[in-house]
Amino acid sequence: MRYSAELVTDERGFAGLARDWNRLYRHCACATPFQSHAWLHSWWRSYGRHARLRLVLVRAASGELAAAAPLMRVRHPLPALVPLGGAISDYGDVLLADEHGDEPLTVLSDALSDAARGALIDLREVRPGGAAERLYEQWPGSRRRVDDSVCLELPAAPMGELLARLPTKTQQRLRAKLRKLDALGVQRHVVPPDEVEAALVRLLELHRLQWQGRKVTSEHLRPRFREHLVRAVGAMVRSGDAVVTEFRLDNEVVAVDVTLLSLRLAGGYLYGAHPALRERKADVAAMLLDSTATHVKDGTPGTLSLLRGNEPYKHHWRPRTVVNQRLLLARRHSAPLLAAALCDAAARRHGKGLLRGPRERERGGRP
Repeated sequence: MRYSAELVTDERGFAGLARDWNRLYRHCACATPFQSHAWLHSWWRSYGRHARLRLVLVRAASGELAAAAPLMRVRHPLPALVPLGGAISDYGDVLLADEHGDEPLTVLSDALSDAARGALIDLREVRPGGAAERLYEQWPGSRRRVDDSVCLELPAAPMGELLARLPTKTQQRLRAKLRKLDALGVQRHVVPPDEVEAALVRLLELHRLQWQGRKVTSEHLRPRFREHLVRAVGAMVRSGDAVVTEFRLDNEVVAVDVTLLSLRLAGGYLYGAHPALRERKADVAAMLLDSTATHVKDGTPGTLSLLRGNEPYKHHWRPRTVVNQRLLLARRHSAPLLAAALCDAAARRHGKGLLRGPRERERGGRP
């Protein structure tokens, strides 16, 4: 065969894959920033202690990496191979080099079956069109697909074109909000690589301030998340896969934003904004989207993603709703695990529906 598989199970081996991994990542057009080596390796260092690393790789005879599945083996709630990246990553996927055709996919499928050893393969948050869908389509055993998180997406376009898509009254309202930001004197500053760590520390402090007294994602306040974000985003800024932007008012940093970039996708990942901005009636969401849109003017990414979440403010921009997929793969010995996972997913959907009903009635039926 022209391709062979290998299994990497230790952190040192993972670290040593950076160069090969990055080449593969840049030759997989559907990859998102959450499949970059910097993001995944950093995540493993911060979050991987309770799982076993399982990187399934496929190499060509030349040694070039042609496919990779960044997974780990967990025991709970079911024995499974699941993607690295966890809940703080908006997309999960495998990587397949576009120029190598289908043979590496066949080798990857066989190698995954061997690596699972009776466990379920549970691929979460796969964006429609992701490489894992090709794996799913040719999987020889049992397989099921269920809906995962909702993401909202806009075309990759500068702000002027995004506004032109909207009804006239909405355009006028949002243009007025952008003019107000200019009138306040808010200035953007792209942070150079050697200042990224300090900027991210400021971001997390501002993030804590903006959510003070309200329900916040607790993980964003933990030291392990800070360590991961600084380590991963610092490397991604150096490689051109992320941009950190500071927003200054009267020479003070009042907001910091992280935008992640891949070949065909850009998305604002996390921001922190001082409450004083809202007190001055500044539309922080418009400010951030305006900034993110500046990174897609050359037309390279095909999508400006608002990432996971169906928050009402995002709908002002008339985004397209895209539902990530959960792809469940099993062989004969792991088929009962697939059935159990499907039952659990159905129960969770039912529970969320019961909770969502009263909330939507309170909001007059709005999502």
